This record gives sequence, structure tokens and C-alpha cells, in this order.
Amino acid sequence: MDFVVFVPLIILMLCFLMRIPIGLGMILSCCVYLMAKGLDLGMVSDVIMSQLYASSVMIAIPLFIFTANIMSSGKVTEYMFTFVKALLGKRKGALAHLNIIISLIFSGMTGSAAADAAGLGVIEISEMEKDGYDKPFSAAITAATAAATATVGPIFPPSIPMVIFAMLAQVSVGKLFLGGMIPAFLICGLLGVYVAWLSHKRNYPAGVKFSRKDFWHYTFVALPALFTPVILLGGIYTGIVTATEAGALAALYTILISIFAYRVLNLKGFLKVIKETVIQTGKVFAVVIGAYILSYVATSSGIGEVISGWFLGLTNNKYVFLLVINIMFLLLGMMFDTNVLEFVFLPLIIPVARTLGVDLIHLGVVLTVNMMIGSVTPPFGMMVFIASGIAKEKVQSVFKEALPMCALMILVLIAITYIPGLITFIPNTLMG
Repeated sequence: MDFVVFVPLIILMLCFLMRIPIGLGMILSCCVYLMAKGLDLGMVSDVIMSQLYASSVMIAIPLFIFTANIMSSGKVTEYMFTFVKALLGKRKGALAHLNIIISLIFSGMTGSAAADAAGLGVIEISEMEKDGYDKPFSAAITAATAAATATVGPIFPPSIPMVIFAMLAQVSVGKLFLGGMIPAFLICGLLGVYVAWLSHKRNYPAGVKFSRKDFWHYTFVALPALFTPVILLGGIYTGIVTATEAGALAALYTILISIFAYRVLNLKGFLKVIKETVIQTGKVFAVVIGAYILSYVATSSGIGEVISGWFLGLTNNKYVFLLVINIMFLLLGMMFDTNVLEFVFLPLIIPVARTLGVDLIHLGVVLTVNMMIGSVTPPFGMMVFIASGIAKEKVQSVFKEALPMCALMILVLIAITYIPGLITFIPNTLMG
């Protein structure tokens, strides 16, 4: 191995500093490496096409993005919001608790943290401000719950980061979804306890008690949307459909309920959803394509073996390895987007995990939770930036409110890292 293998890493870092899109930066850096080695640039297209052809699970990503955009358009989110509001009644700090529950339900239909923070965030933050909640707290709880429930692998599928991990590690998407159930409950439970304590300390207002008639009315109205994860769960876990086919079913179902049940989707809105989906999918797949090339360069140049050798030389204990990986991903998560972490660093980590006997379902959920925490920590927590922009509040103030929530998430991360059964029990029980 010679110095040339470090060229793509150096150029990639320069591209990052120059704010060049990360996908383009990865492709550019690898092309320079191939030219420096005197290799045919046609290899780039060969690697891209062969990898995309072999990764049919990637089709699920645009389908899930499309589903997220459909669900966050129109009045569907408002119906869900009112339903949960009726469910909570006069509980102290009801709107803050509502934020957690509605994010959990909504993320089970979309699998997208950004869709949750942006789609629901407008309603949640606006309602909390009207009720007298602090702006920084409103934005922080919105950012934290969006990350916690939509990125961690929510109670219900889909979870886009887990689809990507399943593709990279060649493991069951269904098992990853199931593995995220207990961590999602733990995180939301701890956030709920924290919100209850803070609501009494700051004397946040109680909710509104709905009449029994109104409660059942809003429940009935919300049922079509609530039925979405039931279709997904039933399809995936009975083996009737794959995760990709489940994504297609979810997309079709959300179109039907938006047109016929809620009557909120017209042709103009549908075309807007398609446009947004194409743009978002293009951004994701630009990183995917760049990652394929970077992985090829890492493997062919031997740098992947060097990194694996470094880890194996550092320790042969899988729990020490998980500690090192957690620290590394927590630090990287403060600076890089989830897609970058998954596509650039996971291909280097997964072979080492296999060698040390780490359960890849366990690893997938742990790292997804880890990356989720990074999306609400300074200096570049994406969820915080989205929420602070909606609330028109200083980012620093929102980060300050979000830090205790991050600490609670880290407690869950430690627990699921060293008690693997919290992740593996449900998938092993239900899917063997």
C-alpha cells in the first residue's frame, strides 16, 4: 500500500470543507485516485451499475420517501394531532407529551426523521407556543422526538437508515425493524418522564378534556392513517411481502386514503409530492453512488484491511469494540449526516464486527440509535436546525434545551449496547 490510497480521503475532506455535495465529493475523490493509479475510469460506471443492480432493497428508499411526503402533505398530520390530543386529555404538559406520541405514530408511517421534524414540527411548535411553552423547549422536544422515533427504527416500519444498513450488511430488514421496538419505547418512555418532571417544574399548561363523543369521532377519523403500519407489519412479518414491496404498498395506500378518506390530495399536490420525492431521492442516491465507488477503492487499495487490522489489533473483545465504535460514531455524528456515516464508515466497520462475532442486527440498531443522537447534538445536529428554523429561535438556545434529552438517549444507547437482548429478543422470538 502506498501514499496514493490516502488521496481520496484527502480530496474528500477538501470537498467537505469547500461545501461540495458529499456524493459528488466521493465520486470526484475516487476518480482522482483511479487516474493516479493509471486505472480505467470506466470502472466507475461498472461498479455503480453492478452494485445498484444487486441492491434491490434500495428501491424501498424512494417509496418510503414518497410515503413520507404524502403523509406530511394536506391535513393528515392535523387529524393525527387532534386524535392524540384527545387521547391525552387534561394531562399536565399534554402538548409536550403529545409531541412524543405523535412523532412515534407518524414516524411509523414514514421512517423519515426530517419529514417528522418538518411536517409535524410546524403544527407542534405553533400549538406549544400558543399554549405558553418556551420556544427553545418547544423546538428541542420536537427535534429530539423526531430523531428518537423516526431514526431509531420506530415502533412500526419503515426506517430508511435501517434499510440502508440492511443493504450494506446483507441482513434482514424485518429483524432490524423489530430490533428497534424496545429501544424506541425506552427512549420515548424516558423522554416522557423528563417532560412530566419539567412540566411540573415550569408549570406548563394541562391539556383539554374532550367529550366521549368527540374522542370517538377523532379516533374514527384517524383510523385510516393508523392502519398504515398495520399493513406494513402484517405484510413484512408474515412474509407475504418484502420490505421493498411493503414500501410500494404503503405508497399506494397513502395515496388512496389521501384521495378518498381525507380528500386532501389533488393533482397539483400529487405532482408536488412527486417533485419533492425525486429531489430527495436524488440527494440520497448521489451519496449511495459515491459510497459504492469509495467502498471499491477502500477494498482494492487495501485501506479497508489496514483499518480492520487496526481495530483487531486494538482489541479482540467485541464489547470493547462496541465501546470504541460508539464513541467514534457519536463524535462523527456531531459533524456528518447519517447517510455519510452509513455509506462511508459502515463498509469499513461491518467486516470487523463479523470477525469479532458481533450480531449484525444488534450492531445495526445500536449504530442507528447512535447516529440518531448525533442528529440532535452540536455543532451540526440537523433536527435541531430544522426545529429552530421553524420556531425562529436561536440554535444555541435549542441545543441547550436538547442536551438533557441527548443524555437520556445516551443512557439507552449504553443499555442496548451491553444488554443485546433488548434488541435481539423480539426479532429472534418472532422471526427465528
